[in-house]
Amino acid sequence: MKLHWQILIAMVLAIIAGLMTDPSSTAYNVYGFIGTLFLNALKMVIVPLIVASIIASIAGLGEGDNLGRLGIKTLGYYATTSLVAILIGLCVVNITTPGIVDGVAAGEQLNLTVDQDQLEGQLKKVEGRSSGDIVDVFVRMIPTNIVKAAHDGQMLGLIFFSILFGFFMIRIDAERQKVLRNFWQGVSDVMVEITLFIMKFAPIGVFGLIAKTISATGFAAFEPMMVFFVSVAVALLLHAFVALPLLLMLVGKLSPTRHITAMSPAMLTAFSTASSSATLPTTMDCVEKRAGVSRKTTSFVLPLGATVNMDGTALYECVAAMFIAQAYGLDLTFGTQFTIVVIALLTSIGVAGIPAASLVAITVILAAIGLPLEAIGLLLVTDRILDMIRTAVNVFSDSCGAVLIAKSEGEQVLQSDPSRP
Repeated sequence: MKLHWQILIAMVLAIIAGLMTDPSSTAYNVYGFIGTLFLNALKMVIVPLIVASIIASIAGLGEGDNLGRLGIKTLGYYATTSLVAILIGLCVVNITTPGIVDGVAAGEQLNLTVDQDQLEGQLKKVEGRSSGDIVDVFVRMIPTNIVKAAHDGQMLGLIFFSILFGFFMIRIDAERQKVLRNFWQGVSDVMVEITLFIMKFAPIGVFGLIAKTISATGFAAFEPMMVFFVSVAVALLLHAFVALPLLLMLVGKLSPTRHITAMSPAMLTAFSTASSSATLPTTMDCVEKRAGVSRKTTSFVLPLGATVNMDGTALYECVAAMFIAQAYGLDLTFGTQFTIVVIALLTSIGVAGIPAASLVAITVILAAIGLPLEAIGLLLVTDRILDMIRTAVNVFSDSCGAVLIAKSEGEQVLQSDPSRP
C-alpha cells in the first residue's frame, strides 16, 4: 500500500481513537510517546542529511565547465525563483494568518503545550528580536565551532560551512578529491535511505500525534489547519501560474501555455510521486523532446535543479514556520521574518528530493528562531497532499529555468509540437 494511503488510514483511525480517549487515560500518554519517538527520529537526521546533501551538491558543480557561464546563470535563476516563492508565501501567510482564529492564537486549539518555563524563555527569545538582528543572522553564518553549532542546532552556520567545504573540496588534487566526493555522496545516499526508512513509520507517528491532539481538543484543531492548507495551496498556485509564467513571458518572450502543455507529463508524475528525484527522467525527457532544449543544457540544469531548486519547498517551509509562530501568539518582527526567509532559502538547497524531506528543514527554521518543535506533528495532517503540490511546483520551476537558460544561450526552444509523445 502506498505511504499516503497508509497515512490517510492512520489519520482516520487516529480521529476515532482520539474521540474515544480521555486525556487523563494511559492511552493518551501512549499517543504522546509514539508521536515523540517519531519526531525524535526526524530530528536525528537533520545535521547529517543537510550537511552531506549540500556538500555533495556543491561538489557536483565542479565537473567540466559547470562553474562557467551556464552554472552562474543556473544558480542565479534558482536563487531568484526560490526567493520570489518565499516572499509570496510570506505575503499570503501574513494576510490569511492561519495560526490566529477569531483574533486569538490557535495554540490551545492545536494542543500546543510544552514546559511553561521553557516556552516563556523561547518566546522571549523570539519576541525580543528587531530589524537590527538582521546583522546577527550573518554573524551566525560563521560559527566558531561547527561541532558546537551542530549540537546547538545552529544550522545556518553549518550550511555556510558545508557550502565552503563543497566549493573548496573540488579544488584539491584529483585523487583526494575523488575520495571525499565518494565519501560525502555515500553519506548523502545513506541519510536519504535512513530518512525514507523513518518515513515508513510516518503512519504510526501520525496516528500518535493526531490521536493525542483530537483527544485533548476534539475537532477544534481542524479550522486553523484548513486555513493553513488553503494558504499554502494558494501561495504555491500563485507562484506556479503567475510568477513563473511572467518570467517566461517577460524574460524569455515565451508562451507559458505552450510550456505548461509541454511539461504536463512531468508535473503529473511529480504530483503522484512527491519526489523531484524520481521525476527527473520524465522531466528531462519532456524538456528535451517536448520543449526543444538541447541535451547539453538539460543534462546540467535539471539534475542540479532536482537538488538545489526547491521553490515550492522553500515557500512551504516559510509558511509553516510563520503558522506555528502565529499559533504561539507571536507578533514576529521584520528581523525574525527576515531570518525565516534566509534560512528557508538556504535549507531548500540541502533538502533531498524525497517525500517529506522538508519536515526536516522546518525543524531547522523553528530551532533557529527559538520555537518548540512539537508543532511539526500538526503539519503531518496535511503534508502529503501539500508535498505532492509543491513537488509539482519544484519540477515546473526547474523546467522554466531550463528553457530560459537555453533561450539565453541562443537555442530555439518550444518550437516543436508539445502535444506529441
